[in-house]
Amino acid sequence: MPAYRRFRNVIRIGPVQVATAYDGRGRDKHTAACTAPGCGFAADYDTRAGAELAARTHCCKA
Repeated sequence: MPAYRRFRNVIRIGPVQVATAYDGRGRDKHTAACTAPGCGFAADYDTRAGAELAARTHCCKA
């Protein structure tokens, strides 16, 4: 069963969205996910800077 996450502080950098949510233990996790069709890139990071760096350097293959 997938976890329900309430995202906040959502920004868009190119085709990638970066957002912050709480994980199952109540800690902040930062997610970067590409919204381009067929790409499939998504990753969780401990820091907001890491997620934004991943969004800025992502090269979409789709």
